[in-house]
Amino acid sequence: MLEVRDVDVFRGEAQVLWKVSMEVMRGEIVTVLGANGAGKTTLFETILGLHHPEGGKIQFLGQDITREPTYRIVRMGMACVPEGRRIFPEMTVQENLEMGAYAPAARRAMRESMDWVMDLFPVLRERKHQVAGTMSGGQQQMLAIGRALMSRPSMLLVDELSLGLAPVVTNEIYSAIRKLNSQGMTVLLIEQNAARTLRNSHRGYVLETGRIVLQGPSTDLLHNDHVKKAYLGG
Repeated sequence: MLEVRDVDVFRGEAQVLWKVSMEVMRGEIVTVLGANGAGKTTLFETILGLHHPEGGKIQFLGQDITREPTYRIVRMGMACVPEGRRIFPEMTVQENLEMGAYAPAARRAMRESMDWVMDLFPVLRERKHQVAGTMSGGQQQMLAIGRALMSRPSMLLVDELSLGLAPVVTNEIYSAIRKLNSQGMTVLLIEQNAARTLRNSHRGYVLETGRIVLQGPSTDLLHNDHVKKAYLGG
């Protein structure tokens, strides 16, 4: 579904990603692990068309998107939840969700999408008239995911899903991700929380200083000595 091949990315004169290759198959939950500064967010933004690689190629649904603008990639069926949520704090929950359905096809299905998102996160229905900036961090993350889903994507990218959230809220959101996946949604997670995300994904990649250093089934990575030492405190 998504294929990244030998991608080199620079930020200014500094190279951030070095020959990065990875793939996400339809119906998978795939995670990219890495510490701060590893290049995870740059990879995320490059897939979305916010940075253009100096070398390599990115394909989505069999089409070359290496230099496509972000709005075209979104219309092809990719949606993102950025690090820090980036909701519209002075707008209501409902207004935030409506902003996610800006593409023509998504606008036509807005009512159906709204019900789908609010069934997934019932708190959003309860608080649909609340100003989004007054919600808790966990509720705002649910809103950010819901806003992305309003575009009716076939693939969801989530950057730092659990950052700053209480464990009980993180569990609830991962439960929603698994439910989405059971409904056919393909998911790419970019995370620092290695144990939790590996337990909730099919495969994983480890990114260190801009390079993929490990990859494999999530269960294997959970028991890998390098992952244990670097990310699991073992």
